[in-house]
Amino acid sequence: MQAKNLTCLVVISLIAALLASGCTSQEKYDDLKLRNQSQQQRIDDLESQYNVAKLKLVQTEKHLADAKASCVADVNALSKKIEAMRSDIGKKEELIKKMQAALGGAVLPPELASELAKFAAENSDMITFDEASGMVKFKSDLLFEKGSDVVAPSAAELMKRLCVIINSSTAEGFDITIVGHTDDIPIRKSQTMVMHPTNWHLSVHRAISVENLMESNGVNPARISVKGYGEYRPLEANEAGKKGNPKNRRVEIYLVPAGK
Repeated sequence: MQAKNLTCLVVISLIAALLASGCTSQEKYDDLKLRNQSQQQRIDDLESQYNVAKLKLVQTEKHLADAKASCVADVNALSKKIEAMRSDIGKKEELIKKMQAALGGAVLPPELASELAKFAAENSDMITFDEASGMVKFKSDLLFEKGSDVVAPSAAELMKRLCVIINSSTAEGFDITIVGHTDDIPIRKSQTMVMHPTNWHLSVHRAISVENLMESNGVNPARISVKGYGEYRPLEANEAGKKGNPKNRRVEIYLVPAGK
């Protein structure tokens, strides 16, 4: 009888320890999610300021070019203003990188991370997966024809498979952010410019095309957001003379905790 009672006590102690351990892990997970959400909001605000600053720089550089062409006396003042704006943009860019590096990752559940890693490994010629950021990256050259926002049939099939993962129970509680990027080759063809006047337009329109495809494959549009950075977030330097770089033409799909 004493041995039986002792066995019961051991079992109860083990159950209590397991429950206590589970609560601690969940609390750590929830705390990390909250800290990530706060940090991401700060990054989003800073990115908005960064993009406004880039637009102002482009406008001011145009004013400088006009001033030089017209021999206006305030060329020096405009040159100094542009230099100050470039310095400010550089500081913002560096701060964004530091804040992004400080994020505690996307906190993907192990099963979801494993499914995405397997999906990327099976399609490594077109897709990469970064578990730390929760990002699935598609090479834009294989997603779209040059200057187009129409998703290629082969890429559409892969997107369909990705949507199966996104719609699964393992991805519950995660939203999707789609980000389009281009290189610095300017939009030149008149027929292309009608639809996509600039690389910014093209990057956003491509992100929207991916969103439409996801929605058609059953992903709730309330879970999806889209962004476009045009040529302003290169992975590597573009060739001189605005000749671009294929590695900078890409679409990134991030899984982030819902409500982030």
